[in-house]
Amino acid sequence: MAAEDNGFSSGAVAFAFLAGAIIGAGAALLLAPQSGAETRTMLKGYAKEAEEEVLEKAKEAKATMNTAIEQGKQFLNEKKTVLTAAFEAGKEAIRKERA
Repeated sequence: MAAEDNGFSSGAVAFAFLAGAIIGAGAALLLAPQSGAETRTMLKGYAKEAEEEVLEKAKEAKATMNTAIEQGKQFLNEKKTVLTAAFEAGKEAIRKERA
C-alpha cells in the first residue's frame, strides 16, 4: 500500500530490491578474502541464477499480458454487443415514430 501512495508499482519496488541485492552480493564478493578464480566462479553462478530468474519472470509477465489481452477482447465484444443492440433499438424506435 505504501508503494501505491508513493507512485511506485510493486514491480518497480521488486526490481529495485533485486538490483540492490545483486549489487550488495557483488560488493561482498569483491571484498571477500578469496582468490580471483573463486570469486569469478561464484559471480558466474550468481549471474546464471539471476538470468534464470529473469527468464522466469519474463514468462510470468507474458502470461499475465496474454490474460489481460484476452480479458480486454472479451470486454470489447460484450460492449460491442450491447451497443449494437442499443443502436438497433434506437433505429426501431425511430421507425415506429415515423410510422
